[in-house]
Amino acid sequence: MSPEAGWPLRSDLQDKGITIQVIDDTNAALGWFSADFGHRRCRASLWLSRGTRFEIRINIARFDSQGNSVDTREAPRAAAAVLNGAIIDAIGAEIVAGELRPGDRLTLEGLQEQFGVSRTVVRDCMRILESMNLVYSKRRIGIVVQDPSHWNVFDSRIIRWRLSGPGRDGQFRTLTELRVAVEPMAAAGAARHAGNTQRSTLVELAARMRVLGEAGELEEFLAADIAFHTLLLRASGNEMFASLDEVVAEVLTGRTHQGRMPDHPREVALRGHELVAGAVAGGDADEAMRQMAALLEEVRTAVA
Repeated sequence: MSPEAGWPLRSDLQDKGITIQVIDDTNAALGWFSADFGHRRCRASLWLSRGTRFEIRINIARFDSQGNSVDTREAPRAAAAVLNGAIIDAIGAEIVAGELRPGDRLTLEGLQEQFGVSRTVVRDCMRILESMNLVYSKRRIGIVVQDPSHWNVFDSRIIRWRLSGPGRDGQFRTLTELRVAVEPMAAAGAARHAGNTQRSTLVELAARMRVLGEAGELEEFLAADIAFHTLLLRASGNEMFASLDEVVAEVLTGRTHQGRMPDHPREVALRGHELVAGAVAGGDADEAMRQMAALLEEVRTAVA
């Protein structure tokens, strides 16, 4: 099969791409999608209905600038990552949505049959879900779904599933409260500790956000917004704040993809990022904290 038979690859996937075809039990193609493994923030997710029998046919190729496929040794590992990720997404989303309830049991044999994969694949996926504290293994009982009080709620995948599920409003609220508690202090820390390049980059990102926001380019705006807040957290001089970069990236992504962003970001938000960047660049910690708190108050009001 060739990538051209499915959805066209985006230009940013031209040099490292993966095309997936999903087949149901009547051998009818349910669809194709492409994914890029060239950047750690790019993901491939395949949502599967519980009880649905299916086959995943994966074609992986590296493409040159003309779109011609060339051989790559990374294909087997990328294929495994996509397949495992699809199973993890399917089960994890069901747990987070409450379709699989605390105390429910899963078995390796049942999951093998449901997903049509080997015992090794299922075991690897369960280990990952267990690392998130979504499930635990009990001898002679099987795999048991954990109570939400045990979940690793800072795991970016759990956040993504919660933002896509029935509890999304509560998750937006709690994540925004976390940001209100952390990011003003991070901005003050960045004003004290950021290097010259970091300071100038923040200013450039804020300016880019204005251009993209006024043009209504929401996906590009989102990328710049994530870069802005990631840099701020990492420049804060606090490794605990820096470790929250993926948490903040998920809430920003969820807000955009859940339709909670206006077609053109509001002036108060655009100006707020510029004021934060200016205060950090000028080394004014108090002003940076004040402006970030004001910016997040706008966010809190918008998601309320």
